[in-house]
Amino acid sequence: MPLGLILGIGRAFRRKRPSSLDILSSKRAPRGYYKGKNCKPTGFHTRKGGYVVMQEKLPNYVVPDLSDFKLKPYVSQCPIEANTSEVS
Repeated sequence: MPLGLILGIGRAFRRKRPSSLDILSSKRAPRGYYKGKNCKPTGFHTRKGGYVVMQEKLPNYVVPDLSDFKLKPYVSQCPIEANTSEVS
């Protein structure tokens, strides 16, 4: 009897696959599991069902002034082929 138990435990350890140790997804999790999309919350829920947005949690994008910049934000769909010389 103890030998059968030891063999069963050994069989369970050998059966472990690296794929079973992957990141938990909503397809492999219990029914009520909700993973989300890796977004950070921008506030919190109140007791009465409301939501309070906190300004310090909102993303703040800092864009430099590009008024004197030479390049334009357009990329042509038909680029001109440029001849490049190979350096050996």
